[in-house]
Amino acid sequence: MDKQVTIYCKNTKSYHIYPLGTSVIEIYNDLNIRLKYPVMAARVNYKVEDLNFLIYKPKDIEFIDLSTPSGMRVYVRSLSMVMAKAVSELYPQATLRIEHPISKGYYCKLDNLGQPVTREVIARIKERVNKIIAQGKRIVCEEKQTREVKELFINQVHQQDKIALFETLGNPYFRFFRIDDFIDYYNGVLLPSTDYLTIYDLVEYYDGLLIRIPNREFPVELEEVILLPKMYDIFKEYVGWNKILNLNNVADFNIACRNNQSFNLIKVSEALHEKKVASIADMVSQRSEKVRFVLVSGPSSSGKTTFSMRLSIQLIVCGLKPVVLSLDNYFVNREDTPLDENGDWDFEHLHSLDLNLFNQHLKQLLNGEEIEIPFFNFEDGKRYYKGEKLKLQEDSILIMEGIHALNPDLIPDIPVETTFKIYVSALTTISIDNHNWIPTTDTRLLRRIIRDYRYRNYSARETIARWPSVRRGEEKWIFPYQENADVLFNSALLFELAVLKRHAEPILAEVPKYCDEYTETHRLIKFLNYFVPIHDREIPPTSLLREFVGGSSFRY
Repeated sequence: MDKQVTIYCKNTKSYHIYPLGTSVIEIYNDLNIRLKYPVMAARVNYKVEDLNFLIYKPKDIEFIDLSTPSGMRVYVRSLSMVMAKAVSELYPQATLRIEHPISKGYYCKLDNLGQPVTREVIARIKERVNKIIAQGKRIVCEEKQTREVKELFINQVHQQDKIALFETLGNPYFRFFRIDDFIDYYNGVLLPSTDYLTIYDLVEYYDGLLIRIPNREFPVELEEVILLPKMYDIFKEYVGWNKILNLNNVADFNIACRNNQSFNLIKVSEALHEKKVASIADMVSQRSEKVRFVLVSGPSSSGKTTFSMRLSIQLIVCGLKPVVLSLDNYFVNREDTPLDENGDWDFEHLHSLDLNLFNQHLKQLLNGEEIEIPFFNFEDGKRYYKGEKLKLQEDSILIMEGIHALNPDLIPDIPVETTFKIYVSALTTISIDNHNWIPTTDTRLLRRIIRDYRYRNYSARETIARWPSVRRGEEKWIFPYQENADVLFNSALLFELAVLKRHAEPILAEVPKYCDEYTETHRLIKFLNYFVPIHDREIPPTSLLREFVGGSSFRY
């Protein structure tokens, strides 16, 4: 009798026995599980594994579909590989760079194409992608010694970025993927075959193209393309900064660090940040005859608070008198907070702020009157007054930061010409390699995990559990208004993931391996392994990163 293994399926909430070496997809088909959307992968002992994963020991298994974040990552990675294969067949001289997420899709460039990225070029690529998908070609995962893998990629055109990555990571074995004779490397699992890819699109996007992906909430439809010209420009600016530092990907960064160049990277990155803050202060100063309020918005852990403090210093240099005020001061009392669809307090709702009082105070300040600033106590959920007064002088500028600062419904009665709007976010511009981007949200999540652990007594598990709710709030209350900004500021620092690695890894190590949050924890730990760690002793006390890792000279 063949040896057997017992698995527990979380979808059916029952135990089942299978022969050793049974694949996950065989179990899925045998149990006749029907998910709401197509199955993408499985969480095996809370780690995401591909559907061809073989079971040899007792495991907990949960099948995940396209509506889950992990499932969507599997889908997008697989689509990226098919697109890379199509480009290599049609334009072997070109290098495909999948640079960063934007406009609810993924922006790509075709370097060395020899012609503009026209609609005709995109149509050819899409036709070839469709053909590969229709053929249902197997996507095979292979693992070999690093020496062998490097030799394979040397023979692939435009894959030198992978070779440098393999060398800097120093692993004895590497896993890669194959479709026919085309090979590629990805930082996670892929689908079993190309015919799982049922919905996508490729469209023109500025000087490149945009991969359109399924809607994250309703994945039988495509995400809507939302043009974000200001966001695109800030990405483009920071890619230019990377060229100043001679860095395109993680391998370049790791090599620089091992050559004792990390301190120079820190100094130049911080100087570029300071130059940008100073230029924004100059923009405000040039309009200071009319502008009285600077509104700073951005998603969680984007560094709004430190940015506002650094901006205030530069405004002083410009001869102005800035005052920083947090919108959090205007929270309504806890019992008046709106409720979400689950009946819980929705602290990210616009009406969690006392809009009437806030607008009344701004009108009084515009009229030269004095107001008493409220303070909100987060422990008892009540507003207090401490007798602190505020009156704007002729050369005063009030800097107000909060997630709703760019929402036009925040200050409907305040003259537009009296405001200057700034959007702050951590838009990571470095890539792992040409086909593996770094999600901008990962930087913010790591920042928040460290800050919550250091200053708010939250474990990584608690922060990760809250993150989906935070992200939903951002999608509803922040991202739709980011293009309302007069200027965008990218708070990401080129070196920061190598610094966050030292702080985050011991915190993430505390997350139990038997909980739902371990799936995200495991992914983040694997992601941080790409970076050579560097110490934060050279980071100046005014750095935006100090808001999260400690050692800031600002008072929060």
